Amino acid sequence: MGKIIASVVLVLGVVNLLLVAFQLLSGLRLVKAPFSLHRKTGIALAVLAALHGALAVIINL
Repeated sequence: MGKIIASVVLVLGVVNLLLVAFQLLSGLRLVKAPFSLHRKTGIALAVLAALHGALAVIINL
């Protein structure tokens, strides 16, 4: 069970990194994206980062 959660934590970390990169690039207007997409990916980033952090804490208990 611990290895499965560790794999999920790793995948969520990579997804969060990609979302942060997209947020940065679209915020700086290097990537043209509508504001609604920027907002939705920001919300997804916040939710996934919280899940990533919670799972990381649980796995280290």
